Amino acid sequence: MKTKLPFIFAVLTMILGVSISILFGVNEDIFKGKIEEGLSQNQKIMSIVDVEKRQSVLDKEKSKNWRYYQRFHFHATGIGAMSLAALILFYFSSAPLGLRLVSSYMISVGGFLYPFVWLFAAIYGPIMGRHEAKEAFSVFGYMGGVFLLGLFILLFALIKYPLQSLEQNK
Repeated sequence: MKTKLPFIFAVLTMILGVSISILFGVNEDIFKGKIEEGLSQNQKIMSIVDVEKRQSVLDKEKSKNWRYYQRFHFHATGIGAMSLAALILFYFSSAPLGLRLVSSYMISVGGFLYPFVWLFAAIYGPIMGRHEAKEAFSVFGYMGGVFLLGLFILLFALIKYPLQSLEQNK
């Protein structure tokens, strides 16, 4: 199970990315309505006295926060696919099992958690402010570094250790 779990995380990451895109297709207005509702509670924006300027800021923030939902979709599906490809490649490495496991978990867990910085920024950004929301959930953003470090370990293993054929991997 410990060798299967990274694959499960990678596939789950792709499932989450595709699932939110299905939700976009089913009813995009739910997401956009939540954004508008949150922006109406944002004290900084609502304190803008000039009506035209406030509307301009609201329009910009609606667009940016909607983009964060899309980024969750893009990052989850893309990183999930990259994770799965990296894990399959690592499967053929003759690197020691411990090194493969550590790297596989870094790739899959880092790749799974990273997109959530965008989802939580999209959910809480309208109320808190986009920058503040990204900062509040930055731990998820740092998971992108864990993912990248796992890929560097994979690169090291690919350079140092030969690849095995499918028959040797049984």
